[in-house]
Amino acid sequence: MSLAVSAPTGVAPAVSQKSSAARRMARRGLLFAAPASLLLLAIYIVPMVVLAGFAVTDYQLGALSTRFVGLDNFGNAFGDAVFLRSLGNTFLYAAIVIPAGVFLALGIALLVYGRKRSRAFWEVAYFLPVTATLVAMATVWQFLLHPALGPVNAAIKAFGYEPVAFLSNPALLIPTMAMIGVWQILGFNMVLFLAGLTAIPRDLHEAARLDGAKSPIDRFLTVTWPMLGPTTMFVVVTTSISAFKVFETVAVLTKGRFGSETLLFDLYLEGFEYSNTGYAAALTLVFLAFVLILSIGQTLYLDRKVHY
Repeated sequence: MSLAVSAPTGVAPAVSQKSSAARRMARRGLLFAAPASLLLLAIYIVPMVVLAGFAVTDYQLGALSTRFVGLDNFGNAFGDAVFLRSLGNTFLYAAIVIPAGVFLALGIALLVYGRKRSRAFWEVAYFLPVTATLVAMATVWQFLLHPALGPVNAAIKAFGYEPVAFLSNPALLIPTMAMIGVWQILGFNMVLFLAGLTAIPRDLHEAARLDGAKSPIDRFLTVTWPMLGPTTMFVVVTTSISAFKVFETVAVLTKGRFGSETLLFDLYLEGFEYSNTGYAAALTLVFLAFVLILSIGQTLYLDRKVHY
């Protein structure tokens, strides 16, 4: 004797309708994602593939033929004295700009956050350099630091010292440009820290005070600094990327003279001044690799210490 088990009436059509609805939703999702995906493909993926293709050739801008050279461009880069100098200059610039741009912005944000009536004024005053065109402001800095005409050296001479060649002394060039970089990024980082400070509940400070954190420094170390972890991580990563992308100040202030080349400026010279497109493409990949490794390394390291 056999027993036949039949599905309840209406179950199969219901399952079919659900699967059909799921397929329609999936198609709609793909349709909505298609414009962004195509834009990502056109702006990032395809250029990266073309860049990688140029990097393994000896192509020069305007040449009718090219030759495959493999990894020779990368080997030549690390044997090039100008590239190695630009690499060292970029790391020195970043080593000054990143800590100064982060901690000075945090200090200013703490001071501005405590203001009542004048807070709006200080926010605008510190944020103005961010809105200014860096090329124009570099020209202003060129005048300010001029050894004969600039007011900075005029003040130095007023104190009885000799004028300082900020923009022609190889020992002072990178620190001077780093100072300008800190000045330019300070306002943006300050606004980010102000947003982070505003998001911290005041009850936490009161609870810390009741638990024994009487001084503002104790409350900063036990409450404010840990709660600013996500903001600090974002500020450090964006400041690092901006520091490695330094170009305008070098192009306007020194044009690479006196050994002041940076990675992006050396890349610009090879690609657009000397028309060494293949070699410039290899330098671009090296630059992107440094930025990627630095960003991922910072994110992984800081993410372990961040409290969300």
